[in-house]
Amino acid sequence: MPIRADLRNVAIIAHVDHGKTTLVDAMLWQSGAFRENQDVENRVMDSMDLEREKGITILAKNTAVEHTMTDGRKVTVNIIDTPGHADFGGEVERGLEMVDGVVLLVDASEGPLPQTRFVLRKALAKKLPIIVVINKVDRSDARISEVVDEVYALFMDLVDDDQADLLDFPIVFAAAKAGRASRTQPADGEMPDAEDLEALFEVIMETIPAPTYTEGAPLQAHVTNLDSSPYLGRLALCRVIEGEIRRGQQVAWIRRDGSVQNVKLSELLMTNALERVPAESAGPGDIVAIAGIPDINIGETLSDPADPKPLPLIHVDEPSISMTIGINTSPLAGRVGKKLTARLVKARLDQELIGNVSIKVNNTDRPDTWEVQGRGELQLAVLVEMMRREGFELTVGKPEVLLREIDGKTQEPVERLTVDVPEEHLGTVTQLMGTRKGRMEQMINHGTGWVRLEFVVPARGLIGFRTEFLTETRGTGIMNHVFEGYEPWAGEIKTRTTGSLVADRQGTVTAYALFNLQERGTMFVSPTQDVYEGMIVGENSRPDDMDVNPTKEKKLTNVRSSTGEELERLVPARAHSLEQALEFCRADECLEVTPAAVRMRKTVLPAHERAKVRNRAKKD
Repeated sequence: MPIRADLRNVAIIAHVDHGKTTLVDAMLWQSGAFRENQDVENRVMDSMDLEREKGITILAKNTAVEHTMTDGRKVTVNIIDTPGHADFGGEVERGLEMVDGVVLLVDASEGPLPQTRFVLRKALAKKLPIIVVINKVDRSDARISEVVDEVYALFMDLVDDDQADLLDFPIVFAAAKAGRASRTQPADGEMPDAEDLEALFEVIMETIPAPTYTEGAPLQAHVTNLDSSPYLGRLALCRVIEGEIRRGQQVAWIRRDGSVQNVKLSELLMTNALERVPAESAGPGDIVAIAGIPDINIGETLSDPADPKPLPLIHVDEPSISMTIGINTSPLAGRVGKKLTARLVKARLDQELIGNVSIKVNNTDRPDTWEVQGRGELQLAVLVEMMRREGFELTVGKPEVLLREIDGKTQEPVERLTVDVPEEHLGTVTQLMGTRKGRMEQMINHGTGWVRLEFVVPARGLIGFRTEFLTETRGTGIMNHVFEGYEPWAGEIKTRTTGSLVADRQGTVTAYALFNLQERGTMFVSPTQDVYEGMIVGENSRPDDMDVNPTKEKKLTNVRSSTGEELERLVPARAHSLEQALEFCRADECLEVTPAAVRMRKTVLPAHERAKVRNRAKKD
């Protein structure tokens, strides 16, 4: 078959924070994408505000670099930068639809972690050739030879008998931050002997096959992602599989339901470094953005009107976590946000469905609330965070796992959890996992004072675990987890041993009231904040909930006291991020999310109504 020798399509996959986006930065610089004096931010591919704040990649993005080979040939390398977090696995899966091979990054100290296994499993399922890059070889705690052995062990664990050829993968040793890569293994903690990334580019050219096509075949282009432009409207990112696509061309748009409609492409764009530039035409293997079809969706096909042939739809893993999202029903609703109605919330969720193939939205028995299903807490929390920044006010329920009936038995999702902790916290972490029905699969002691533990634990046991884990390990522990599969229901799990301090009236918090309440537990509110009945203002040190009055004022008299003018010394309130607040909530609690604040509250606000619910539960 004919090939496009001047083109390579490659995805960079890895665990979170192993250096994918930093490596892409270095490849862009060394290919001449930027001027020498150009001011370019680090991790330039992480363009969303949330990506920069959290330090992770959320959306898969593509760039293109033109590399000049040692023999003078110019080759365009299309690079897909994918997320490392398993919650955004849908982005990884559709990114792999666009490429002919992958670069797997592994940290020279941490080695393969759960999400390394996750992304590698996806690449192996598509039988893509793989280049392994051992990154951060210059770390002081690098253990390069051991990590290489661990990578081979991971491949042996995942590769099927008929994929033995995939074990013969090339290895490149790199320090992405310094922009250096070599095929020669350096000593632990040393820089690669090369001064640039030429070795990596050479391996890409040798290992990643050039796109193939059939001479004279009709057009076939697969829609793998969506974007938007203020001037052109919705953009569909496509990989051209066969034929040629041109600006202004009439094409057959084959929808997900199989229907066919002839449409005209108003614009054709190709990526050059970080910019999309207009192009007249594109051929097999090219990754292009097209405009002119306002309702196009991911997984659909553009084909020749005379011979429309659909390509397979993109399938992603099923969701394992759900939570409810609805309008804000608290007494403070409407004070900050501009988007308050059920119609606007539903329209925004429907818009998310178009570009995010890994979530689902279902109706509930309430017309102003919907069940949103996704891969994990972080994915759903990112959606809520994006909505609040857009001006929405929401009521968000506690995340819950999605159960399945298999052979008449209830099954629940389980996660593979890897934790790295100092040796002195080994017993504490093991005890925490025991209460959450986790079973230890592996324990590795590298002799450095740190221990790596691997558990298989029910997904619901990890809801609220991160905060407790960081508290018990004094902030030193590192945890990562990835979806493993479904197992029989493990029984009841009690995750939070403390109750809530709940405001019993509406008003403004006073320092006098907090001074008397802080001995009851940890406070979440500060003086001058507005509260309402049913709002959670603190964590009770005892297991039961307690109704309290945080608005109580000091009664003024005309009798002076020797201690009357002393200041109340308050312990600072504990602040919660959106993810931490979701973790804290119990089954009868939810969040009020506005652009200015995240408040925890009871699902049923009036105290007498909550008492009725508790009494009914006891009778049942």
